[in-house]
Amino acid sequence: MPARCDAVGQLSYPMVRMTLSNLITRVGSEIGVSEWFEMTQSVIDSYARATGDLQWIHVDVERAARESPFKSNDGTGFTVAHGFLTLSLLSQWMDSTVVITDRGAGINAGFNKIRFIGPVLVGSRIRARFALVSTEAIPGGAKLIWKVRVEREGQSRPVLTAEWLTRAVTAFVPALRASRSPSVSST
Repeated sequence: MPARCDAVGQLSYPMVRMTLSNLITRVGSEIGVSEWFEMTQSVIDSYARATGDLQWIHVDVERAARESPFKSNDGTGFTVAHGFLTLSLLSQWMDSTVVITDRGAGINAGFNKIRFIGPVLVGSRIRARFALVSTEAIPGGAKLIWKVRVEREGQSRPVLTAEWLTRAVTAFVPALRASRSPSVSST
């Protein structure tokens, strides 16, 4: 996938737009790379409040500066993002990176495998790489399996890897629509 340089000389990848049938022909290849996302303390704090996971390593900047195992060259510690926060960014990254032009809906069907490999320190920039592993036709669309690699800027080892199961629905099959519609009586 060709990259381009943005205004400050950083590599940037274009949004990929294609039909589902064109996407299916690309099985086995990298389809898209998201833009960089800066992990701020504000994002970490918002996630912590929303989930109730207020562990100090995530939200207590002063304690992390003293006790965190994740340190800068001068010995100052950092807070780290929740692994599930990083994982939760996949939907946003996918939607802003790969556009299936004839998709009516996208469905998250789960994961075969998730590995949290390294920490995402506050202030880090991270992004996702999406490779299409396999597809299977289903009525009105396809099941897609993605190999996802989340990388931290300046680090060769990923912070997260996953095998993500999604469905792309291009047409609503009448039988599916009828089974989900509430009954309406004409009497």
